[in-house]
Amino acid sequence: MLTQLDLWMDQTTRDGPTNMAVDEWLLRHVETPVLRVYGWEPGWGSYGYFVPDEEAAAVMPGLQRVRRWTGGGIVDHRNDWTYTLVVPRADPLAELKGGESYRLIHEALVAALREEGVDCRLSGERTVARGGECFGLAVEHDVIDADGKKLAGAGQRRTAGGLLHQGSVAGCQSPSLGPRLADLLSESCQEVTLEIPNATIAASIGSRYGRSEWQLRR
Repeated sequence: MLTQLDLWMDQTTRDGPTNMAVDEWLLRHVETPVLRVYGWEPGWGSYGYFVPDEEAAAVMPGLQRVRRWTGGGIVDHRNDWTYTLVVPRADPLAELKGGESYRLIHEALVAALREEGVDCRLSGERTVARGGECFGLAVEHDVIDADGKKLAGAGQRRTAGGLLHQGSVAGCQSPSLGPRLADLLSESCQEVTLEIPNATIAASIGSRYGRSEWQLRR
């Protein structure tokens, strides 16, 4: 799928606005596709760009929450495995239509989970959901378990810079899933540690992800 991929097993747990700002920075600056696997500070959830803040608050009472730049539903990050795939525009994967790139990435995720011993598959054709609790309803090409329950979903955004794919696997904390997924997504991958410019991240939080105007935007 990808010729080359950098795997960043990000060991720093961050709050919601910082995680979103880091992903946006990657999309704007990396020249090689990056798979970032990361964690959250306790007590955080996120919700897709088109989900109203009041709906997210109702689904995740008591949690701090951040609005994502990507689509998708409402995700409680207290017990999930979170990853971001950033693909620069020069790569063919970034040029595919949304449904096709979503399917290809999730096919690799299904294969990685099966290597972990998880019985799962892609969901078939489903009605597109605008929002709601992410793991409450599977849409087309989500990952579902043997009983048909949604196991993994994602949101995407395309810009002039490339493709941003933010995904979550419910109830998973496997340290080996990241390397497995990286191998299946690419012909050649290497593990890297990226240095994030703190001033740029702080500016992104101040202008977007940390502002109430961003949270409440329709």
